[in-house]
Formats: sequence, structure tokens, C-alpha cells
Amino acid sequence: MGYRLAVMLADLLDPERVRVGVTISSKESALRTVASLLCMPEGTANEEVVYDVLLERERLASTGIGSGVAIPHGRYDGVNELRAAVVVCPAGVDFEAVDGLPVRILVGIVGPRSMPQKHLAALAGVSRVLRNDGKRAALLKAADDADAYRTLLEP
Repeated sequence: MGYRLAVMLADLLDPERVRVGVTISSKESALRTVASLLCMPEGTANEEVVYDVLLERERLASTGIGSGVAIPHGRYDGVNELRAAVVVCPAGVDFEAVDGLPVRILVGIVGPRSMPQKHLAALAGVSRVLRNDGKRAALLKAADDADAYRTLLEP
């Protein structure tokens, strides 16, 4: 089962969309950082619109799921496939998470409106991967972006 989840995350991620050691001062700047990465490679989506999509979803309820993890997400027809971006913020950021703890790992997900089932499956898969204490600890200790990317793909 772990292998299948890792493959799914691999399908959504691109090494360009993984960043570690990021300092973020607010929830808004966290969403802007995630939106920017979701638009990589350069010019593949409209960053401002992706930010608005993430912000709109965040206004419904915080996507801070606890244990220092948030999964900001939304659906946007400016992309033709589901994609993810990962930001590791060791100092943490107040994200109004369900458990009140600062968020240190953000996984942004965006995909077209035509894929609601895939979108939900991606959310569930990412949530499952990040419920693993060892996986979160390894991400927080990642030496660089490439190391974090490899950590995410390991079963």
C-alpha cells in the first residue's frame, strides 16, 4: 500500500515544486509560496488565480490538518492535470490548524474541476503519507530540496 501512495505522490510532484528551509511569516505568504510552486515549471498556470483558489478554499475552513501539516488545495481549470507542491518551513507558521500547532509542512494540491474524484483521492493519499511520524521527521530533516523530494517518493 505504501508503494502505491508514493507512486501517486510521484505522479503529482515535480522536483521543481519541492522547497525546504523556507521561512514564512503568515498564512497568506504560505499560500502565496505554495501557489508560486504549483505554477512551476514557469508559466504553466496563473499564479494569482491559483493563490485565489487556495485562499477561497482556506476561507471555508483551515486546511491545517494537525501534526504540523497543512494541505491547501483547490480546483482550477488553468491546469490540465493534478499537481502538488511541497514546502517545508522548519520554524513553522500559524495556519489556524485544527490542533492549534504551527504548520511546518505544506502540501499544495491543485487540479482541474473535471477531476473531483482524483482530487479527493490525492488529498486522502497525501494525508495518509503525512500521518506517518517518520515521514514528517525525515522531511523536516531533509538536507535540501532534492533530499526532500526523494523522501516523499520513498515507500
